[in-house]
Amino acid sequence: MSEALLIPNWKTRDWYSAQNNSLSKPVAEWLLEENSMTSRCERFCRNVTVKPLFEGYVSASSLGKEQQELPIDTRYWVREVFLFGDTIPWIWARTVIPEMTLSGPEQRLIGLGDTPLGHYLFSQTALERDYIQVSLHDSLWGRRSRLRLSGKPLLLTEIFLPSSPLY
Repeated sequence: MSEALLIPNWKTRDWYSAQNNSLSKPVAEWLLEENSMTSRCERFCRNVTVKPLFEGYVSASSLGKEQQELPIDTRYWVREVFLFGDTIPWIWARTVIPEMTLSGPEQRLIGLGDTPLGHYLFSQTALERDYIQVSLHDSLWGRRSRLRLSGKPLLLTEIFLPSSPLY
């Protein structure tokens, strides 16, 4: 894990509804996974770990196109991580959470540290997914989902790195 990890381009990607996109079966099985991506990754390695890169509040103006997918709020909690399968970087992920989502038990989302988001989200009974969008940019597949935890939205972007089992 000592080598420099490059953050893939996520800002200028175009996202498409997965239903309108023709995906090969192996790619679709990864990108359209309805359950936890962390759990899916755990089937392909001994140990899934998370390396947080950034966790903190940002203003709405720093979100760019992501703002269109979420309700307007004063600020947003952003968490960017690398997900490793054993010691190999498989996924870069970015979670954007409106501050209004972080009320009640959802406040735990800001203290995840090196705990995979999927372990927390998919242990909750009140989790729904509004959609999955997909993208192919710089030969890297990505997916973006708006999830609702107890009806409160958050946006999750996952970019699959070249060493990911998706390829």
